[in-house]
This record gives sequence, structure tokens and C-alpha cells, in this order.
Amino acid sequence: MAETQIEWTDATWNPVAGCSIVTAGCTNCYAMQMARRLEAMGVGKYEGLTRKSGKRAIWNGVVREDPAALAMPYGWKKPRKIFVNSMSDLFHDSVSEAFILEVWRVMRETPRHNYQILTKRPERMAEVVARIPDVLPNVWLGTSVESAEVAGRIDHLRAVPAHIRFISFEPLIAAVGAVDLTCIDWAIVGGESGLNARPIREEWIDEIYSQCETYETAFFFKQWGTWGKDNKKRSKKANGREYRGQIWNEMPAALEV
Repeated sequence: MAETQIEWTDATWNPVAGCSIVTAGCTNCYAMQMARRLEAMGVGKYEGLTRKSGKRAIWNGVVREDPAALAMPYGWKKPRKIFVNSMSDLFHDSVSEAFILEVWRVMRETPRHNYQILTKRPERMAEVVARIPDVLPNVWLGTSVESAEVAGRIDHLRAVPAHIRFISFEPLIAAVGAVDLTCIDWAIVGGESGLNARPIREEWIDEIYSQCETYETAFFFKQWGTWGKDNKKRSKKANGREYRGQIWNEMPAALEV
């Protein structure tokens, strides 16, 4: 397990390593730089997952399943919210369905934990999960939506059998427009961080917040990122997490395990 500073979870679990860029939301993915650092530190499963592009590390499309990591949650006695594959995407085409089923077995056998699985490939998520006979109450399934261009992912997510469905509007790099949040339990909103971060605009957040109110979707504001509400660039810490005068840490109402 890796302790984490991600505000909406307690820990990360990475039975898969490596990924590939699919849309604009992936451009500055923190996991690419982290994979390069872990490789330099001698962590074997991250070896050869990225290539250099200028001064940046970019996914090269190599994806690696890590069977040894499957046993880890059994040893964590304290219940936790666990972000599955913060360094990859469980529903990447290169991850075998057999391995996904092994991940499901672990989650089924450790009901004390809540598992949060986020994908940019909800079409495959819907296909694979439809073939899993039971809907686990401790497994939350979500997709990333960074702009209106990929808002169609929400329809694929809605087709996934799940106890809790959620959307990560992060990094929010453009307006998402009017979206249907029917059957969406939770929305996370956040700006981008890092040297090459793209600005977030408060009106884009307002739009999502208003729709969360309409559909009774829990609203979690994760961060302004490197850009503040006045569109000035500062450190993530200086910008903070306050939106509309408060911190928004709402969680899904269906959170019952």
C-alpha cells in the first residue's frame, strides 16, 4: 500500500503499472513523471514504461500486470478507501480480463475496504463488468471527464453495473457543458498542477456544481491546482481548496459497506 495525499482517498494500490495517452486530459499526467522516478529508484515493475520527450517522461504504451501486488489488501486490517491503479488504468486494452477478475476477487474477499476505480476507458469497463455476476457494494466505478469533448464517457459509465458511480472532472481544462448526471453518485472537481498546468476557470466549476445540485450528486472540490480562481498562477498550496467560501468534501450518499 502507498499512503497518499490525494484528498478523496486514503491509500493507493497498483496491481498494474504503465499506460498510454488517449486524450488531452492525459497530457500532463503526474503518473508518467512518477513512473520515471520510480524506475530511477530501482522499482522493477516501472522499468521501461516511459520514453523521454524533451524534458518530460511520456508513456510508451507498455502495460505490466503485477500478480505479486494482488495479496496486499489482505494485510491491511484497518478499513480504507483505496484508489485502485493510481499509476495506470485497470481497463486499458493491454490488461487481460483474467487479471481484472483477479482484482475483483481480492475486492470481494476484503469487504472492509472501499475500492475506487477510475478509468478513461469506460466502454471497456462496461463490457467487462457486465460479465461479472455480482455487483460489489464496496467497489466504486468512475470515469474521468476533463472537457465537453469526452463527456460521452458518462453515458458509458451509466451502463456499468455498480453500487457507486463517480466522475473525476480533473484536470478540468475546459467547460463540460450540460451533462446528464442521472445515476452518478459523486463528482470530484479539480484543476491541474505542475509546471505545464493549464488554467481552470471558476465558471466551469460553477456549471458542474449547479448540475450536481440538480441531480443530487455529491460534490467534492479537490483543488484549484496551480491556477487560482482569479486566473493567476501560484503554487497548489497557495491556491488551496476553498470554493464558494468553504471546503467541499461531500462523499456518496450510498457509502454503506
